[in-house]
Amino acid sequence: MRIAMIGTGYVGLVSGACFADFGHDVTCVDKDERKIAALHRGEIPIYEPGLDELVAANVKAKRLEFTTDLSKPVADADAVFIAVGTPSRRGDGHADLSYVYAAAKEIAQSLSGFTVVVTKSTVPVGTGDEVERIIRETNPKADVVVASNPEFLREGAAIRDFKFPDRVVVGTSDERGRKVMGDIYRPLSLNQAPLMFTERRTAEMIKYAANAFLATKITFINEIADLSEKVGANVQEVARGIGLDNRIGTKFLHAGPGFGGSCFPKDTKALIKIAQDYDVSLRIVESVLAVNENRKRAMARKVSQALGGSLRGKTVAVLGLTFKPDTDDMRDAPSIPLVTGLIDMGAKVRAFDPVGMEQAKGELPSITYCEDAYSCAQGADAIVIVTEWVQFRALDLDRLKATMAQPVVVDLRNIYRPEEMAAAGFVYESVGRPSSQA
Repeated sequence: MRIAMIGTGYVGLVSGACFADFGHDVTCVDKDERKIAALHRGEIPIYEPGLDELVAANVKAKRLEFTTDLSKPVADADAVFIAVGTPSRRGDGHADLSYVYAAAKEIAQSLSGFTVVVTKSTVPVGTGDEVERIIRETNPKADVVVASNPEFLREGAAIRDFKFPDRVVVGTSDERGRKVMGDIYRPLSLNQAPLMFTERRTAEMIKYAANAFLATKITFINEIADLSEKVGANVQEVARGIGLDNRIGTKFLHAGPGFGGSCFPKDTKALIKIAQDYDVSLRIVESVLAVNENRKRAMARKVSQALGGSLRGKTVAVLGLTFKPDTDDMRDAPSIPLVTGLIDMGAKVRAFDPVGMEQAKGELPSITYCEDAYSCAQGADAIVIVTEWVQFRALDLDRLKATMAQPVVVDLRNIYRPEEMAAAGFVYESVGRPSSQA
């Protein structure tokens, strides 16, 4: 199959590289000339484990190429995927669809022969209808089917998620469109991935409903963690106890500083706005968003309490800045309101992240960036573990303690055991578990 992928952001680049690895001929298109030039040099604009090798292998095999001009790739394509950004619109929280609609109009001008145009971007229900209207208005002679194919990729595990998906959702009722999409995803039949065909609007809703439900699970266990701290329970054991019930499941039940990233905050906001447009109240989702936003800032107060209630003149070492490990994504990262809160309380902040510091500098310009965890801890009154990078899971505790001004650790990801930290001589605070100190 010949595929044109419009957009070389996270979704577009990962999807394009994986489709090429399936054996399809893929051209990734982006208007950003610097990004395309970098890709031609073999430089990957995002951090995703294994992506650089996957791109290089398929470029070498001549199955994957990059360009700024979509006209020929679209004219030659069996399927054109729209994978451009849909950020939250300033002022109202709706998804900004201007990039999607601009891409649809430009695609329409270059269509040749029967083509399936697929919205891969996360878009509100009904966007496919508008994309189809734009294409038919721009090019009335176009022989086109517009389908929805939402992505369910986790940053840090995106390649595996693409190749071994729980399901592939395709929204189209057109038989020709179903055949093309079935042919594109046929290589996944060896992995027994279910290909789920629905109406287009249903596919669009599935994506938002899935993200809202996962965000709800995270927020639920965070609130249970707060209660666990008050009553002397251990939230990790609570999560395991409820997660072993297969009606609930173990995933997304890890207490922490709140969810962030490019999907959950943006998509929960957009779903709420969609519901409001249809005069429907999503009270659970509204509460999830509000609780999560409050939680991120509350983590700074947790650090203050660990240091006796005042951060004035104290130095705090923050380990981990990205919203999750194995990505350089700082979008809506919990570290941003946490660090801002620490600074507002009078603390000096030092930070280290294995891959996210360049991106973090744009969000947090007034803190000191360090070369590793140990230099970050030098002279610190407290260490705060914000992102559960594997590099932070087996730190030399004696070395840390020797370099700190006070042996205080606030572990917002519960990666250490309280008894282990107490034995090492630390005052240790975690999330949803009893405090411990030497």
